[in-house]
Amino acid sequence: MEREEVRQIKQNVMEKKIIAIVRGLKREDCMKLAEALYEGGINMIEVTFDQTCQDNNYQNTVESIHAIAQEYEGRIYVGAGTVLNRSQVDLAKSAGAKYIITPSTDVDVIRYAKEQGLVAMPGAMTPSEVVTAYAAGADFVKIFPSDNLGASYIKALKAPLKHIPMLAVGGVNEKNVAEFMKAGAVGAGVGGNLVNAEWIKHGEFSKITELAKEMMKNACQ
Repeated sequence: MEREEVRQIKQNVMEKKIIAIVRGLKREDCMKLAEALYEGGINMIEVTFDQTCQDNNYQNTVESIHAIAQEYEGRIYVGAGTVLNRSQVDLAKSAGAKYIITPSTDVDVIRYAKEQGLVAMPGAMTPSEVVTAYAAGADFVKIFPSDNLGASYIKALKAPLKHIPMLAVGGVNEKNVAEFMKAGAVGAGVGGNLVNAEWIKHGEFSKITELAKEMMKNACQ
């Protein structure tokens, strides 16, 4: 039987649509960013693992996930991104992550994430990968890289695979997000086009809030 929390997160993805993707930020900036995004209507944040920083056991990612999970419990659903193996699933879960996002179709990681009671959102590109991911238990399949493939590609995938909920990830912005939704995506992951590194560097979090509002309006129209 599916856990109530899993059902809530899946429903939230369908309703709120936008997952903000955070890469390489310190915990302090993650907290400021989380507040800015929440004020803009976005309540899902994916903190990614940096696969080049294994020596400290991904301390920055784990600390950021934990801090957001603790401070915004009941308000923001935080997940882990670029998850490549079981140990990273364990680290993410122990930190408070509620969902696991991968760049690839790894059946073992998908199944393990589900065994741990987490929502699984693996990455896929081809029809075969999409079907394989969903058959392994994926709750949503991330079509990546969506900017290279285009909204028309998602529309083509959805024709025979309309039963599989898909997310558009890669190059999604406030101007094209509606196009991806109309093509059949149920949501989208948005990184640098929303989590603007220069704005964060200069403390201009109000700009992120305003962009988040625009992103939400266009995605949910």
